[in-house]
Amino acid sequence: MSRDVGATRPAADGSDTGPLARRLGTGDAVVIGLGSMVGAGVFAVFGPAAGAAGSGLLVGLAVAAVIAYCNATASAQLAAVYPMSGGTYVYGRERLGHWWGFTAGWGFVIGKTASCAAMALTFATYAVPGPAWAQRAVAVVAVVGLAALNYRGVTRTALLTRVLVAASLVALTAVVVGIAVGGRAGSASLGGVLDTGGVYGILQAAGLLFFAFAGYARIATMGEEVRDPQRTIPRAIPIAFFVTAAVYLVVGAAALLAAGPEQLAAGSAPLTTAVDAAGAGGLAPVVRAGATLAALGALLALIAGVGRTSLAMARNRDLPGWLAAVHPRHRVPHHAEIALAVVVGAAVAIVDLRDVIGFSSFGVLVYYAIANAAAFTQPSEQRRWPRWLNALGLVGCLVLVVTLPWQSVLAGVVMFAVGLGGRAVVMVARTRRSRRAIPINLD
Repeated sequence: MSRDVGATRPAADGSDTGPLARRLGTGDAVVIGLGSMVGAGVFAVFGPAAGAAGSGLLVGLAVAAVIAYCNATASAQLAAVYPMSGGTYVYGRERLGHWWGFTAGWGFVIGKTASCAAMALTFATYAVPGPAWAQRAVAVVAVVGLAALNYRGVTRTALLTRVLVAASLVALTAVVVGIAVGGRAGSASLGGVLDTGGVYGILQAAGLLFFAFAGYARIATMGEEVRDPQRTIPRAIPIAFFVTAAVYLVVGAAALLAAGPEQLAAGSAPLTTAVDAAGAGGLAPVVRAGATLAALGALLALIAGVGRTSLAMARNRDLPGWLAAVHPRHRVPHHAEIALAVVVGAAVAIVDLRDVIGFSSFGVLVYYAIANAAAFTQPSEQRRWPRWLNALGLVGCLVLVVTLPWQSVLAGVVMFAVGLGGRAVVMVARTRRSRRAIPINLD
C-alpha cells in the first residue's frame, strides 16, 4: 500500500503543503467531537426521524447508537495507527487500496459538505423566524464568518467550540427540565404502542439519526493536529460519543413525551414544538438560543473536518492540487476551507434542510462502511476492540444506506457515480500522459 499519505508536495501555486501543527489535547478533541454532534442531532434530525418511525423514534435512536459505536471504535483504532489528516480516506488507502480510500474520501466530502449546509440552515431557522430569503442570507453569513475563523487557526476553532458546546448543553438542560415540570408531558402523546412505522420506518429513522452521531469523525480527520494521537484519539472518540448518546436519549424521550411523533414530524423546529406542547412555551427563546449556538458549533467543526479531508485527498492528487496548500502562519488548509465556504454558501441558497439530511447520511454511511472494513483488516497487535464490532458496523451501515428515503439514495448514487467516474477519467488521462512522456531509445 502507498505510504505517501500526508507527504509534503508543492501546491499548484507554490504554497507550503507541509504538516499541520499538533496543538490539540484530549479535552480539545472531545469538545470538537461534541460540537460536531450535539448541534446536528438535537435540533435538526428528530423531526424527520419521528416522521419515519413514529413512536419508535427511540428504537431507531438505539439502532443508530449501536452502529455509531461500532464506527467510533473502528475510527479510534485506525486513527491511533494512522494519525494523519484525512480520516477514513487515509485508512482506506492504507488498508484496502487507493480506490477504496477515494470512495471514502469522496463520501465524506460530499456528505459533510451537505452537513455544513444543513447546520447553516438549522442555525438560520432558529435564529431568524422571518422569511426564507432572510434565513438563507443569514446562513450564508454564518458560513463565511466561521470559515474565516477556521482560517485563523485550529486552536481558535477549539476555543470557540468549547464555549458553544457549554452554552448548548446548558440550554438543553433547561429545556428538558421545563418539559418535565410543564405539566402536560405524558405517555399519552406516544400514541399506540405499535405505532412505530414498522421495521422499515425504524431503520429509516436510524439512518437519519446516524447523521447526528457522525461528528466523532472530526476528531479522526484532525489526527495530524492532535498531540500524542496514539493515546488521545482512542480516548477522545468514545468519550464524545457516550456523552452525546446520553444527551440524545434524554432529549429525545422528553420531546416524544411532550409532543408525540406527529407534532415533532410536522414542526420545522421540533424542540420548540415540544416545549410549547408541554406547557413551557416561555422557554422557546432558550430553545432558539441553544439551537443557534449548537448549530454554529457543529458548523465550525464540520468546516475544519471537511477541510482536512480535502487536504489529504489533494496531497494524493485525488482532488485538485491547489487544495493541498497549508497557510504558512496559521498552519491550516486555507485553500480547501475557502473552496468549501464557496460551495456551502451556494448550497444554502437552494437546498431544503430535510432533504439534505438524508443525502448527508448516505455519504457518511458509505464512509463508515469503509472504515469498518479497513479496521477489520488490522492485525491483532493494532487492535483495541474485537473484530466482530467491525463486521457489525459494516453490515449496519449498508443496511441503513438502503433504507434511507429513496430520493436520498438516488442522489447519493448519482454523486458517487460522478466522483468515481471522474477519477477513472483522470487516471486514464494521467496514464496516457506518462506513456507519452517516456523517451524512446532508438539505439
